[in-house]
Amino acid sequence: MENQEMSFVAGIPTLDIQDFTKGSQELRNKFVSNLGNAYESIGFVAIHGHGIPDALIEDLYAQSRDFFGLSPEQKKAYARPETNNQRGFVRMGVEHAKDSEAADLKEFWQVGQPNPPSDADLTHFPSNSDVAETPQFKATAEQAFEALENLGQIMLQAIAIHLKVDESYFESWVAGGNSILRAIHYPPITGEPDSAVRAGQHEDINLITLLVGASASGLEVLRHDDTWVPVTALPEHIVINVGDMLQRLTNHQLKSTTHRVVNPPRSEWGKPRFSMPFFCHPRPEMRLDAMPHLIRDGETAAEEPISAGEYLVQRLKEIGLASK
Repeated sequence: MENQEMSFVAGIPTLDIQDFTKGSQELRNKFVSNLGNAYESIGFVAIHGHGIPDALIEDLYAQSRDFFGLSPEQKKAYARPETNNQRGFVRMGVEHAKDSEAADLKEFWQVGQPNPPSDADLTHFPSNSDVAETPQFKATAEQAFEALENLGQIMLQAIAIHLKVDESYFESWVAGGNSILRAIHYPPITGEPDSAVRAGQHEDINLITLLVGASASGLEVLRHDDTWVPVTALPEHIVINVGDMLQRLTNHQLKSTTHRVVNPPRSEWGKPRFSMPFFCHPRPEMRLDAMPHLIRDGETAAEEPISAGEYLVQRLKEIGLASK
């Protein structure tokens, strides 16, 4: 259908990315318009038709479960705090939401850019870790990284068109950028929790985040009327939201929306939850200064100029991943 309206199957606007990649000009325009409207209001969409193989995602989840099933001592051997915890294993109790002292109830594994640019400062691109106990984990994660990086590039093309800049505006910044694929494990809840949330309310740091499903519900998005909306994306969907870097760059025209992961009902406390967000970052030298054409005449930018690398370190300190 040439004039298909946006649906809300996942509790947030839902779009078919093939309208943009394979559709008529009318469908491309409709996709860009719907995406822009969603990102200027709630900051989240769910995408289907993305073409990332189910088998790849299933393998990544299976190998993540195997890794997180290792003993605490085995997992601890893969911690890499010297990378600002941007690679390898990060234990429970390290990360917390900005402006909160309560640690999130999760542990995770971080995989970074497998193909840094030839001219990159490699201090920003530490190597990824092999795991002796799960030997396929690194290769599978890097394959998923590359697939999600490509999908992120397509989404940013549509975003660029909406912002009325060249479609390739983000390409040189994000191809080979400082992105992160994070495999998250929220362990079963074994006692009365101190908080109702597994991951405190927060906004993401990066340009856009691509969330590849989750093994259980729990993600909630804060609407502008201060109500929390559960996001119940279908297995074939990838939820994609605006991060703070893109909000800064667009002078707050696109919204980096607060979200959280809440605890399940008591009857499901014994079940773990797994999640796979891909945090799409640009190269560290990209400027996040507000686009001049998005600053109204007579007004100043909503936020101070800063580079992506400087902003990342600043935020990693605020959430406990980088040393002060």
